[in-house]
Amino acid sequence: MNAISAQMQTTLAYRTNNLNHGKIISVRGSVVDIWFEHNLPAIYTLLHAGKDNAISVEVLAQIDEHTVRGISLNPTQGLARGMSVRTDGKQLTVPVGKQIMGRMFDVFGNTIDHLPPMDKAERRNIHQSPPPLADRSVKSEIFQTGIKAIDVLIPLERGGKAGLFGGAGVGKTVLLTEMIHNMVGHNKGVSMFCGIGERCREGNELYNDMKKADLLKDMVMVFGQMNEPPGARFRVGHAALTMAEYFRDDEHRDVLLLIDNIFRFIQAGMEVSGLMGQMPSRLGYQPTMGTELSELEERIAYTTSGAITSIQAVYVPADDLTDPAAVHTFSHLSASIALSRKKASEGLYPSIDLLQSNSKMATPGIIGEEHYNLAQEIRQTLAKYEDLKDIISMLGMEQLSVQDRNIVNRARRLERFLTQPFFATEQFSGIKGKEVSLKDAMDGCRRILSDEFKDFPESAFYMIGSIDEAHKPAPANGQKH
Repeated sequence: MNAISAQMQTTLAYRTNNLNHGKIISVRGSVVDIWFEHNLPAIYTLLHAGKDNAISVEVLAQIDEHTVRGISLNPTQGLARGMSVRTDGKQLTVPVGKQIMGRMFDVFGNTIDHLPPMDKAERRNIHQSPPPLADRSVKSEIFQTGIKAIDVLIPLERGGKAGLFGGAGVGKTVLLTEMIHNMVGHNKGVSMFCGIGERCREGNELYNDMKKADLLKDMVMVFGQMNEPPGARFRVGHAALTMAEYFRDDEHRDVLLLIDNIFRFIQAGMEVSGLMGQMPSRLGYQPTMGTELSELEERIAYTTSGAITSIQAVYVPADDLTDPAAVHTFSHLSASIALSRKKASEGLYPSIDLLQSNSKMATPGIIGEEHYNLAQEIRQTLAKYEDLKDIISMLGMEQLSVQDRNIVNRARRLERFLTQPFFATEQFSGIKGKEVSLKDAMDGCRRILSDEFKDFPESAFYMIGSIDEAHKPAPANGQKH
């Protein structure tokens, strides 16, 4: 009898220690307040409620000694006051390991690609600390993309963070997709794609494109789409980073992490903050925006075991680069690629504004004296052309000096040479995609600046790969694009 009562006490103690029960006292949209008699759950603990415990709530604040306030990661339909809530004291976890390759996940680590379920995999907390400074690598290396305009003028850093800035519809997602195409092919690393608050159509197209190109086996995709609650969109970036950190720290592989779109992460934080009742700061953003963004961005690093290189699309509200979301994101990046609506309207793709874009890698000590001088000469030529545009529009080319006219001709040929047909847009444009090495791209720019092609029509340079393709006979009428 004593043995049985001792066993019951052990079971009761086990339950008390491992399963904690509370009850809902209010539900406001995605925010749920829960009352616990004792053992108040810690911040970030996952609580389960509703039918079959299908609704997950993450604790974000402890209101008093008996009440916590959490944000739901699923729609809260069906929750009501007085309902029971249970928790085992654990945080949100996602699967990591070799078997996640080629699969598509949601924020909970469930597969969403309609393929057979995954075997039991090791799971890790999505809330991890950034690598300590002692473990970080201090050497700077260039990360080549095969895209002329980026490799020549805005070199990316291995283990760095690059941002693609632009408003709606200027080609951020297309540029990201192209980088996956170019890098998964000849990079021995892993590609992680994290879709935060983007359209389901884009995720679906990307998945099918990667499958068709046989690149899916080297990729992992994690999505928190537009139609999901702000809690899920707010945590999906952390889930993707946890998967990426496994490949970097345990398998010592390089990871390319593509985030589309980091602004939606900030926006989800803004929604969560508003629901939690915090007073907004400037332009309605959450007062904790800097901290929340840093928690995510600081985990992306080049350590002694491997590198996570990140390329992030950043939606810029109303094309305003002084918006707090864009400003805070800028401070984390080693390169920023600004996409221009004006360039896109002229048909110059990728529509990169080369004078607005910059990279901290573009110094003689890192890319070499020759590359640096060439990049500076290209920038000066394009900047001078920009200054002359007003005169040309008012008075015409005829009023320019011979020297200025040569600069304009060089700049216009450079602009067209720095366009490139993409693999990602083959099906729409009908032009075969091309990947161009840094050597070929620099060679082409150098030869254009030395006036080797001044007798060629501008259209001969539009949408070609290396400069040798410009030798093909151009249209007789010298038609301009």
